[in-house]
Amino acid sequence: MINNPYLPSFKAYLKLERSLSGNSVAAYLNDVQKLFQYFEAVEESPAVKEISSTDLKKFISWINELGMLPSTQARVISGLKSFFSFLMLEQIITVDPSALLETPRLGKKLPDVLNIEEINGLLEAIDASRPEGMRNKAIIELLYGCGLRVSELTNIKISNIFYDSEFIRIVGKGNKERIIPIGATALKYIKIYLEHSRVHVPIKKGYEDYIFLNRRGTGLSRISVFTIIKELALASGLKKSISPHTFRHSFATHLIEGGADLRAVQEMLGHSSITTTEIYTHLDRAYLKEVITGFHPRS
Repeated sequence: MINNPYLPSFKAYLKLERSLSGNSVAAYLNDVQKLFQYFEAVEESPAVKEISSTDLKKFISWINELGMLPSTQARVISGLKSFFSFLMLEQIITVDPSALLETPRLGKKLPDVLNIEEINGLLEAIDASRPEGMRNKAIIELLYGCGLRVSELTNIKISNIFYDSEFIRIVGKGNKERIIPIGATALKYIKIYLEHSRVHVPIKKGYEDYIFLNRRGTGLSRISVFTIIKELALASGLKKSISPHTFRHSFATHLIEGGADLRAVQEMLGHSSITTTEIYTHLDRAYLKEVITGFHPRS
């Protein structure tokens, strides 16, 4: 590997000044390392200060020829731009060679959505006789009924649920709190799980207030939730590739299709910008286009 004395400082900058998560920091560093792997592959070894825009354009052509997806190329370019911006900030370089790099055009991919029959099929595939059955029903009902992110789901506390007013307090990205409605069906399964299943789990210290526990009495992990959903998809015969986020997409799409106000959906999803929520209006338009194509005599 080409010696790059600036990576440790870049790592500290990402963590301390940009407050990025550990995963994001690792991804940025990995993207920069790809550039130096390229230099090794073509047997070139320019110093960091000598890297030119031509070098970077050749690198982009190289990763394209390797078959790297446009979305991955875009992420790598973003990482390189951050690295050279950091070098400019530290006055290590005086000209940013990444300034003219263009990211590949990415088509806006609409997320997969489940219809209500598919969601019911997943719920019916749950074996309620097993100790984790009611827990898994409550998980699906919360993911779909409240549009939660998987990390929000795994961190829900018993004290976060207000049964009388039918609201739930969620701690989302950046520790931002929001209060959202919770439906009667989700509340019903949460109560059944808490009163008839969770009480038999030997709870470890520090997890007394967490709703969802594994069999060892500690908090349910994100990976565990992914696994539960993949197994349910298999058991129900669902052919779509789904994840916990699929239920969030379905929640938002069904609300928009039903006529819900976009600002209200934004609030419930915890989106900081309404432009993020607007993707679901595109989903709704795609649905309307299908209706016209399928049923209009002039289509």
